[in-house]
Amino acid sequence: MVTPNKRNDVVQNKSNNVVLNKNNDIIPNKSNDVVPNKRNDDVITVLMWIWPLKRQRELNRCSSLFNIEGCFITPDRKFYNKADGVIIFHRFIYSNGSNLPKLRRPVFQKWIWMNTELPTNSRRIPTIENLFNLTTSYRLDSNIPLPIGVLEAADGKEEFVLPRKNKLVCWIVSHWNKELVRVKYFNEFKKHIKVDTYGRAFGAYITHEEYLSTIPSCKFYLAFENSIHRDYITTKFYNPLSVGTVPVVLGPPRHNYENVIQGDAFIHVDDFSSPKELADHLLLLDKNEEMYLRFFEWKRYFKVRRTRYLNEHVCATCEYLRKHKEYQTFSNLREWFWEN
Repeated sequence: MVTPNKRNDVVQNKSNNVVLNKNNDIIPNKSNDVVPNKRNDDVITVLMWIWPLKRQRELNRCSSLFNIEGCFITPDRKFYNKADGVIIFHRFIYSNGSNLPKLRRPVFQKWIWMNTELPTNSRRIPTIENLFNLTTSYRLDSNIPLPIGVLEAADGKEEFVLPRKNKLVCWIVSHWNKELVRVKYFNEFKKHIKVDTYGRAFGAYITHEEYLSTIPSCKFYLAFENSIHRDYITTKFYNPLSVGTVPVVLGPPRHNYENVIQGDAFIHVDDFSSPKELADHLLLLDKNEEMYLRFFEWKRYFKVRRTRYLNEHVCATCEYLRKHKEYQTFSNLREWFWEN
């Protein structure tokens, strides 16, 4: 958050109590005119400013789901003045910021920018550039990072049992655009190796149950992301990992994947000079069981857990707010998310 240096750069919109600068940008109001009566300091209140789903769900499950105590999660705006944090979903913010909170921000309150979308799918809104205290997103350098999947310690050392394999390489995809990097790569790759393809893109729709049973039957799965962005690693990667299939990834650089799992658990297309070289390597692994099984040594010690959309975001936010009551600010949102 920034405070204008010149007093006459700031005007007060008395009709809605919003502070604007000379460029009509909404800026945080640091006035202590409003001091909510926080009756229970042991409870962290998190206000979801706009409900992100069509149907409301019970979110006060932080204790039972994640062993995080003392959280009150609510979409009820009457709790605004008592909320320790206000989660604001980027995709629902109006371009002019008119649907953001109008009341003065309590001095103890933090606004959390939440975004589960890619930069290419997210509108740039100049009015929010210096508005938030914290961020939560799939980006690992968010204040409250929440990737789609995480590795956790396994309950004990267990021998990995390889699922029965009757396919070499598989790909399940719905969205098809000939200009996408992954489509161009696939069109060359398939010339050198057989790929079993499924999904609407190939006129072979499969159900969720069929999806879950197909991936384990493949030795390799093309975990090709439709967009390449820092830290953007989706279920296309975590699903095959979890069921005993080697992901062949096309996405951010190898070192980005190695932030979430050891480097010998997957294959990256960047490690090969051409799609043909990759195909030749997979054919080699198909004939060498010892080399292939090395991709699963990590499963003796770790397991994949899919994060819970929304529930985990708000509970992680509550836990963060409890541990970080110091003043915090976040600036240069545009540079951090869209240009970095």
